[in-house]
This record gives sequence, C-alpha cells and structure tokens, in this order.
Amino acid sequence: MEDLFGKGTFIPIKYSWVSDTAISNYAFSAVIAAEDQRFFKHSGFDLHSIQSSLDVYMDGGKLRGASTISQQVAKNLFLSPSKSFIRKGLEVWFTLLIEVLWTKDRILLVYLNIAEFGDHVFGIEAASQHHFGKHAGQISPSQAALLAATLPNPIILRASQPSAYLLTRQRWILRQMQNQ
Repeated sequence: MEDLFGKGTFIPIKYSWVSDTAISNYAFSAVIAAEDQRFFKHSGFDLHSIQSSLDVYMDGGKLRGASTISQQVAKNLFLSPSKSFIRKGLEVWFTLLIEVLWTKDRILLVYLNIAEFGDHVFGIEAASQHHFGKHAGQISPSQAALLAATLPNPIILRASQPSAYLLTRQRWILRQMQNQ
C-alpha cells in the first residue's frame, strides 16, 4: 500500500526463486547460525528460546523474538505481518503443518527464497545480485553471513552499507558457522 499511496513512485520488487543447488551452502549455514541454531533439533518451535525470552522479559528485560525458521516461513507464506493473537494462533497451525508435510531442507530452501533481505529485495538470489552482483551460488562465507546478519530488520540493517553493529553481527555469525 505504501508503494501505491506513498511517494508516488513505483519501486519494483526484486525477486527470483532458485533451487537448492543454485544456493551457496554458506547461505544455508549462515541463516541457521543467525536465526535458528536448533533448526534441525526442534519440530517447529524452539521451546528453550521461548522460555529464555520469557525469563528475560519477566526479569524486566525487553521481550525478544523466539520465532524459528519454520515459524517465519509460515508467517511469510500464509499470513500478514500484523500482530494479534489470532494471527499467532494461525502461525502455530501453519508451522505444525509445514513441519509435518515438508522436510527440514525444504523449509530452509523456502525460507531462503522468500526472506526479505532489503527494501523490495526478496530471496537469496535477488539479495546476492543486488548487494554483491553475483549469483546466490557464488557468495562467500563472509557475504552469506552479512546477508544473514540483516535478517532481523533488513530495511534498517543494509548489507550494501553495513554499520558497525552489522559487521559485529556478521563476525558473530561467521564464528557460529564454524561451530556448526
């Protein structure tokens, strides 16, 4: 809606679906390191992260997200970004369905193909082309980690103009990738 009624100019979405063989293995590793390190160990919900987030909140801290990659796929594919108990309930339902019907590899592939990596930039192929001028299968570990580092907020955290915070996050993700 913002594109239609905002600045008066249309900005096309950059997007291109690619198969798993066209994506660097570093990209898979980087998003797991950045977003969901227990991805292959849970069934759609990381109860440890949820409990940890609640504990911090109950101790007076800020409530942080504990969504898994599976939950993000469910939300991004089927739901709006709005926040409500109804939407969260639907997210739980779709997450359960995805986990039952798809393999973990399929969930990860879909995630990399639909994640937002910048303003009007969706999917790892479009992101790789936009930020580095290369195909998703050609990105380096450092580039994969930089893209994954933007995922909490790709509009503010821009891979093409990395802030000190983003570079610190990139280095952390690279360390986590080595530990996987």
